[in-house]
Amino acid sequence: MGTYDVVIMGAGPAGLTAGIYASRARLSVAIIERMAPGGQAATTIRIDNYPGFPDGIEGPELMARMEQQARKFGAEMIPAEVQSIGQAAAGAARFTVSTTGGEIGARAIIVATGTREKPLGVPGEQEFRGRGVSYCATCDGAFFRDKKVAVIGGGDSAVTEAIFLTRLASSVTVIHRRDALRANKYLQEKAMANPKLRFLWDTVVTSIDGAGQVERLGVRNVKTGEASSVEADGVFVYIGFLPNTAFLGGLVNLDAAGYVVADDMMRTPVEGIFVAGDVRSKQLRQVATAVGDGAVAAVSVERYLTGTL
Repeated sequence: MGTYDVVIMGAGPAGLTAGIYASRARLSVAIIERMAPGGQAATTIRIDNYPGFPDGIEGPELMARMEQQARKFGAEMIPAEVQSIGQAAAGAARFTVSTTGGEIGARAIIVATGTREKPLGVPGEQEFRGRGVSYCATCDGAFFRDKKVAVIGGGDSAVTEAIFLTRLASSVTVIHRRDALRANKYLQEKAMANPKLRFLWDTVVTSIDGAGQVERLGVRNVKTGEASSVEADGVFVYIGFLPNTAFLGGLVNLDAAGYVVADDMMRTPVEGIFVAGDVRSKQLRQVATAVGDGAVAAVSVERYLTGTL
C-alpha cells in the first residue's frame, strides 16, 4: 500500500489535526481509521465548549469539517484497522504497519487511536448489545422514540447524552453510583432543569434483563443494599473509557491504566513513534486537548524527519 512520511492511527480530533498540520508541512500522510472519521466526538450530539462556536456545534459537523480540511491539504484516509507495528527490514520506511487492508510503510507514526467505552460487566450486557444495550445515544437514540430508557453514569458524557435522549424518549432515568453528578456545573444545571430526567442516586446496575429485548434493569442501592428493578426499553452505558492500545503489543510504555506515556513533545521512548489525543496518559481528555496534542505531534514528526527535534 506504499510508504508515507507519517502514518497516523485514528481519525478523531487528534488524528485529523495531526493530519492537517503534517500535510501542510508537505509530508505524505496516511490516516488509518477502522470506523467513520471523527472518533467519539462524531458521536457527541452537541459540543458547547470548543472555542470559536459560542452557540455550540454538533459533533458530527465539527468532525466532518476537520476531515474535509485534512483531505484538502493532502492527507489520505485509509479505511482499515491497525493490527500491529513492526520494524521495517529495509528501504525508506522505518516501520511496517500491518492493517486489515494490507501493510503500510512509515517513516514515523502518530498513535491517536483514542478510547472505547468501558462495559458494565453485568449479566445480560453482552446478550442484549444491539437489542437495547447501547454506548452511543447519538447513534441509537432514534430507536427508542417514546420509550423508557436509562443512562448509566454521572460524568459529562452520561449527562450530555441523557439530555439529548429527552428529545426522543418518553422518560430518561439517570442511574449513578454516587449521590451527586460528576459532570461539569453547566451540564448539571441543564440536567436538573429538565423535567424528563429522573435521577436514581447511590445505585448500581446488577443485571440487564428481558425476553429478546431489554425490559428491565436489576439495581442495588450501594448504601442500604436494597435490591429492586427499573423498567427500561433501552440502557445507555457511560461509566468511563478504556484506551485502544492492544495492537501496540508492548512496543511503547503504558501507564497503569493502559494509556501511552509520552513527553510534552508527544514523543514515546521509541524513536519515530509519537502519540496524541485521548489515548495519551494525561489529566484532561477533551476535543480541545486532543487538537492541541495533534498539532504538537505533527510538528514533532516534521522536526524528527528533518533532524531538528
